Amino acid sequence: MTETLGCYEKPAVKDEQHEHSDSDDSDEPSLLRFMCAELTRGYFLEHNEAKYTERRERVYTCMRIPRELERLMIFGIFLCLDAFLYVFTLLPLRTLLAFLRLLTIPCCGLGGSRFLQPAQVCDLLKGLIMVLCYSMMHYVDYAMMYHLIRGQSVIKLYIIYNMLEVADRLFSSFGQDILDALYWTATEPKSRKTAHIGVIPHFFMAVFYVFLHAILIMVQASTLNVAFNSHNKSLLTIMMSNNFVEIKGSVFKKFEKNNLFQMSNSDIKERFTNYVLLLIVCLRNMEQFSWNSDHLWVLLPDVFMVIMSEVAVDIVKHAFITKFNDITADVYSEYKASLAFELVSSRQQNAYTDYSDSVARRMGFIPLPLAVLLIRVVMSSVKIQGALSSVCLLLFYLGLITMKVLNSIVILGKSCHYVKEANMEGKLFERPTAQTSKQTPKKRPSTSITKQPSPRAKPFPPAPPPVTEVTSDPPPDSPPKPEESSSETPQSTELKHRTTKKDLLEIDRFTICGNRIG
Repeated sequence: MTETLGCYEKPAVKDEQHEHSDSDDSDEPSLLRFMCAELTRGYFLEHNEAKYTERRERVYTCMRIPRELERLMIFGIFLCLDAFLYVFTLLPLRTLLAFLRLLTIPCCGLGGSRFLQPAQVCDLLKGLIMVLCYSMMHYVDYAMMYHLIRGQSVIKLYIIYNMLEVADRLFSSFGQDILDALYWTATEPKSRKTAHIGVIPHFFMAVFYVFLHAILIMVQASTLNVAFNSHNKSLLTIMMSNNFVEIKGSVFKKFEKNNLFQMSNSDIKERFTNYVLLLIVCLRNMEQFSWNSDHLWVLLPDVFMVIMSEVAVDIVKHAFITKFNDITADVYSEYKASLAFELVSSRQQNAYTDYSDSVARRMGFIPLPLAVLLIRVVMSSVKIQGALSSVCLLLFYLGLITMKVLNSIVILGKSCHYVKEANMEGKLFERPTAQTSKQTPKKRPSTSITKQPSPRAKPFPPAPPPVTEVTSDPPPDSPPKPEESSSETPQSTELKHRTTKKDLLEIDRFTICGNRIG
């Protein structure tokens, strides 16, 4: 019996050992098993749906950036064009009217407390600055400057051009402060005059600034002209590659929406300035070749290449900045609404500055030096002799006025459309009331440098409800207004307290952008 049991037990034990050995063989790693696992391995993207949805939205945002950015750029370029054409068309007429007003004061007597309105004083100052700077530019030889720059090496010219770009930004930043100081010193009411050096020193500082800035832009145009006329086009290639270096300096930095807004305004100003510089280069080259149209077709490929490189750099730069900082493409619509709001507010009766000055403050584009240089180049390139040339000049001036009027009508209509889309109509009437209520609860005369001759009570009727809008908490007995209460966020309250003692220009710059963009 024992032997029988032993005979039956041995095969069972062998089977168990055989099965155990087979399982051990199957668990051993092998190259074949690894390849099979790699070829048949699966995964499910829906397990991390939020991550992949975000990545897809980033791709769509990068695809929308070129369209939204170019819309902003086109709108901003037309704003700069409107301010630039104003210097050639309406500013001479306004200066002439202010001068006639100044001449007729002894005959007609004083109709009010001022000899001239503040806007007329500013127009006279701008006209005098333009005339003096244009007469001083006649002593600067453009041909000598061109040949002096042409004699330098390529590397030296590349360094000079970079230094000129930095100097242009610094001049634009400080130049508008010099002009604003002149306008305010000349129009400040006598009852509120503070310690200053006087109108005449401020005027000479402004003339000196505009003259230096015009010379700086002339050197830029001469350097660009040398690059166009070089035989191997190496300097032009280096100058175009300098735009791509800008990507390295800006893409990998932390940007908020307000910082991106300032950079967008700077890009608009830079692109418009480059267009004017290219126009100056074409005028100088066409004059040297006796206005031969065949040479224009030689210049156009290089002009097109410079413009397209600038556009490509701006698109790549803004696309990656918005990607790295998680900013949507809709922010450019808000930027357009902010620029449109400034244009519409400058057309109000209670406007505190001229439109061209508001563009200069926002974008850093100061049209006076560029206009002086363009007039100097055009007058030296085109010879006006005889009655026919004078008639052509008059027709050209009328064409500029027509272009200015049409451009103003179009961008004003677009601006009203953008402001209405952004629901910013109420701020056109809230801003002056909030300004007066923040300063003092008493009624004080307005000190705006461009205030119209109408009395203070017409554009600003006293009303108690706007005073309550400054406080963060509404009174208990006031009727509920959901739209206004929703707009009074803690961020806007903080901005109001922060800008209590600041100038009206700073309140416009930071409060509007903070409420709409921040």
